[in-house]
Amino acid sequence: MEGASLYQVEKLALKKWKIFKQSKFRFFMRAVVASMFIGFGVIVAFKTGNFFYAEGSPFAYPAAALVFGAAIILIAYGGGDLFTGNTFYYTYAALRKKIAWRDVFKVWGTSYAGNICGAVFFAVFIYLTGLFKSHEVNEFMLHAAQTKIEAPISELFFRGILCNWLVCLAFFIPMSLKEDIAKIFAMILFVFCFFISGYEHSIANMATFSISLILDQNPAITLPGIIRNIIPVTLGNLVGGVGFMGVMYYYVNKPFMDDIDEK
Repeated sequence: MEGASLYQVEKLALKKWKIFKQSKFRFFMRAVVASMFIGFGVIVAFKTGNFFYAEGSPFAYPAAALVFGAAIILIAYGGGDLFTGNTFYYTYAALRKKIAWRDVFKVWGTSYAGNICGAVFFAVFIYLTGLFKSHEVNEFMLHAAQTKIEAPISELFFRGILCNWLVCLAFFIPMSLKEDIAKIFAMILFVFCFFISGYEHSIANMATFSISLILDQNPAITLPGIIRNIIPVTLGNLVGGVGFMGVMYYYVNKPFMDDIDEK
C-alpha cells in the first residue's frame, strides 16, 4: 500500500513538472488558485471561531480547526499547487532521480511566488466584500495574527516543521484509500491536528496576514512583523516536507522500491 502511494507521489510530481515545462505561467496561476483556496479556509475558520471567541468560549480554536479542512479539500479536488506539498513531492521524485534538483528549485520558487500573490489577491477580494469591516467580526483573526507575529522565531521554525509534516501526511495518507469519503475524513483529521496544535503553515499565514494587514485594524500587525514570521515558518515547512517526508520516506522504503523497480 505504501509503495503504491509513493509511486503516486512520483507520478503527481512528474505530472506537475510537465505542466510547468509546458507553461510556467499556467503553473504559476495554479499556485495562485491554491493559495486562494487556503484563503477560503482561513475566512471560514476564523469567522466560525469568532462566534465562540466573542463569548469567551474555549471552543473557538476547535471550531476553527474543524472547518479549516475545507481548504485542503478544495486543493485536493479543485486543483492547484501548494508550495508546502511540493516540498515533499519533488524531494522524493528528485531522490528517485526522476527530476533534477535545479528543476525542483524552479518549481518551488514559482509555486511560492504564486502562493504569495494568491494570498494578496484573496485579501483584496475580502476587503472589497465589506464583510470584515466590523471589529466584532475580525477580533479572533486579528488576535491570532498578532499572536503569530509575536511568537519567538525559534519556536516558529519548529512549529513550521511539525505543521508541514502533518500537512504532507494529509495529502499522502489518503492516496492509499479508495473511497472519497475516507479520503476527505483523513484530510480533515490531519488538518484539524495541525491547526488545533498551534503549528505554523506559511501559506495559511500569508492569507491570514494579508487579510489582517489590508483591514488595518490592529497596529501590531505590520509588514516587518509578518516577514519575521514568514521566514522561519517557511524554513520550518521546508524541513518538514523535505526532511521528515521526502528524505525519510525515500530512505526507509528504498530497498522495497528498488526491488519493485527491478521487477
